[in-house]
Amino acid sequence: MNAPQNPEVYDPGLESTGERADLLASSGEEAPKTQIIAIYGKGGIGKSFTLANLSYNMAQQGKKVLLIGCDPKSDTTSLLFGGKACPTIIETASAKKAAGDEVSVGDVMFKRDGVFAMELGGPEVGRGCGGRGIIHGFETLEKLGFHDWDFDYVLLDFLGDVVCGGFGLPIARDMCQKVIVVASNDLQSLYVANNVCSAVEYFRKLGGNVGVAGMVTNKDDGSGQAQAFCKAVGIPELASIPANDDIRRKSASYEIIGGPDGEWGSLFSGLATNVAEAPPHKPEPLTQDGLLELFDSDTVGRDVVLEPAKLEDLCSVEHLNKPSLEVIYDAI
Repeated sequence: MNAPQNPEVYDPGLESTGERADLLASSGEEAPKTQIIAIYGKGGIGKSFTLANLSYNMAQQGKKVLLIGCDPKSDTTSLLFGGKACPTIIETASAKKAAGDEVSVGDVMFKRDGVFAMELGGPEVGRGCGGRGIIHGFETLEKLGFHDWDFDYVLLDFLGDVVCGGFGLPIARDMCQKVIVVASNDLQSLYVANNVCSAVEYFRKLGGNVGVAGMVTNKDDGSGQAQAFCKAVGIPELASIPANDDIRRKSASYEIIGGPDGEWGSLFSGLATNVAEAPPHKPEPLTQDGLLELFDSDTVGRDVVLEPAKLEDLCSVEHLNKPSLEVIYDAI
C-alpha cells in the first residue's frame, strides 16, 4: 500500500473541454489500490460517530478497512469498540521504549467484525504538542510497515479545529488521495470546514495533489446552511444524517447503527458508495464575510458596523494632558 505521489487526473470525458477542471484525481486503473481518506471537522460535530459507522458498514460489505483515530480525545475507536478504549500508539510506544522493547502491530491494532482500528493518541494535558504527537504516530506506523499493508480503505479521523502542521500532515504531504469534511448547519462547524478547504487550496498552490471529495452533514435540521456552503465552495454533499433522537441516544451509548440491515443501514451504505466514488475537487473557500452571508443577519450580527476606537476612549482627560517626561534635544 503506497500513498499517492502523482495521482492521475480525473477525466470523466469532460476534462478536455474544461467543464470538469475542478476535479483533481480519480481511483482509475493506475491509481493506488488503497484509498487513503482524511476526514476533518470541528470537535464534537460527529466525525468519530460518522467514521465508526461508515467503516463498520464498509466492512460488512466485504471491504478491508483500517480506521485510524488521529484525535487526542481518542474517541474514534471507543465508539467502534462499544466504549472500550484501546491503547494508543503514543502511550504504547513510550512504555515499550522505557522497557527497551519495540512496538508490534498486535500492541496497537485491534479489530471488530472486519474493521481494523488503532488510535494515535496525544500527549497528556499541558505536557506536549498534539500535532507533534500526530507526526510521531505516523513515524511509528511507517516502522510497523504501514505502506505494505493491504487495505481497500484507510480512514483517518482528524480534529479540524487545530490548524497546526501536525494535523495538516495528510494534506501537506499528499498522504491521502482526498479529504472529507463533517459539519452541520452552524457557523462554527462550517468555519472549520472552510478552513480545511483553505488548507487544501494553499497546498495545491505549492504543488500538492489532495482535494476535497465532499461533505457529510451531521445533525441536519433541514435549515439548509450546510447545503448552501457546499454549493458556494464547489463540493458535493455526500450524505445528510438527520438530527434524530434515536441516533443521538445510540451514539451516546456507543452503539453502532451503521450495519447494513439496521434502520440506518441504507444511509451509511449510500455514504460508503459516495465516499468510495467521489473524486477530489478543488474547493473555493469563502471569505469570512462570504461565510456569514450563509446565515440570517439576526443569527450572526452581520448588520453590526465596526466603530474604530479612539485614544480618548481609553484614557482619562487628565492622563492625556499630562506633561511628557521625554527629553528633546535641540539639533546640533
